[in-house]
Amino acid sequence: MKKIIIILSAVILSSCGVRKQYSSPDITTDGIFGIEYGSGDTTTIADIEWNKMFSDRYLQELIGLALDNNSDLNMARLRIQQAESSLKSAKLGYYPSFNFVPEGSLGSFDNSKTSKVYSIPVAASWEIDIFGRIDNAKKRTQAAYEQSLEYTQAVQSSIVATVANMYYTLLMLDKQYELSVKTAESWKTTIEVMRRMMDAGMFNLAGIAQSEAYYYSVEASLFDLRESINQIENALSVLLFRIPGKIERSSLDEQAFPEELSYGVPVQLLSKRPDVRSAELDLIQAHYSTNEARANLYPSLRLSGSAGWTNSTGSFIVNPGKLLLAAAASLTQPIFNQRLNRTQLEIMQAQQEIAALQFQQTVLNAGAEVNDALTQIQTSREKMAYIDKQIASLETAVEATQLLMTHSSTSYLEILAAQQSLLGAQLGQIAEKFTEIQGIINLYHALGGGTDTEYKFR
Repeated sequence: MKKIIIILSAVILSSCGVRKQYSSPDITTDGIFGIEYGSGDTTTIADIEWNKMFSDRYLQELIGLALDNNSDLNMARLRIQQAESSLKSAKLGYYPSFNFVPEGSLGSFDNSKTSKVYSIPVAASWEIDIFGRIDNAKKRTQAAYEQSLEYTQAVQSSIVATVANMYYTLLMLDKQYELSVKTAESWKTTIEVMRRMMDAGMFNLAGIAQSEAYYYSVEASLFDLRESINQIENALSVLLFRIPGKIERSSLDEQAFPEELSYGVPVQLLSKRPDVRSAELDLIQAHYSTNEARANLYPSLRLSGSAGWTNSTGSFIVNPGKLLLAAAASLTQPIFNQRLNRTQLEIMQAQQEIAALQFQQTVLNAGAEVNDALTQIQTSREKMAYIDKQIASLETAVEATQLLMTHSSTSYLEILAAQQSLLGAQLGQIAEKFTEIQGIINLYHALGGGTDTEYKFR
């Protein structure tokens, strides 16, 4: 007996690793934004609820509809229910299992009187979690449940950003369409003036034809813009999980965003980005899966028993039955499948290393996304300063050529070039404004914004 106790003690001491708790790895986040954040300010736009970040009432309604109806998000919510059920099942491993196992038989020997034998016991079985197999399975399942929550948050954050990007794409296309219509109307009027001046000998037919060709090209571009608007409306409708149709919206000129965009410090990505948290939870699952695989190398202790009534005690006795009690304990040590268990442990250890690398890579990707968004915003704002000056100069050029056209023999090529350059610059200005807005949305998403928000709209 003493030898058995010594052996058991040695086994328990050698298996201490099976209950090793998870500890978060040291991840260096300094410098992953690729910029000097220096101030240490922990304020970030990701702390702003999406219905305050995006103040446009039409956009708020669209995001609310998407969060209610989007199929990807609803499937993610169903995965939460699945993971929650798995977690409840894993927790039951701590408790004994009970089974009602009634049995009965009829028997007769050499035409003797038929005997009726029955037993009506309730059987119980309980595994004592000496080596942490059940505990590790529960913690692994707990991490899987939390990961399903984080996945849902990641889907929600992505939906908020995607709806916002598509909405502002529509506003950009609307603005470009409106500008192109005005340019076509203005150029049509210019052509009519040029025709009258041709009658007076100030313009030739070649100049009129060249100007008309430009007018037709502007008119043709309206079809492309209408097609793009229709495609974005359809794509947004699908995202809202509804029949494609018209999307109610405001205008690009009505949109306003803060000049100063706080982005906090890099370490905050570990707690705010749902995909980063999900990657760490994947590592946690791998850690406890490794512990669970290691626990399978050691014996399992199971207690069992039954209680009920029976009329069988080894001889024929009559009803009523007598009380039946039984108890047993078993210690099972894997022998022939030891190699299989060790192979499974090696697999789990490799998966844990993979999960650790994926976690670190996810953090690095998050930092790069923040840097990309910040650079996009800064670049757009710097370009806009020059584009504004360019447009002001081109507007002056157009006015000057139009005046010269009515008072001198200015070449139609000068007028045409001025109009073409102005329209190109104005369309570029609209596109650059959208690029800045897109950068702000991307920064909000990259920092983990758009999650855990109560949404209500009228």
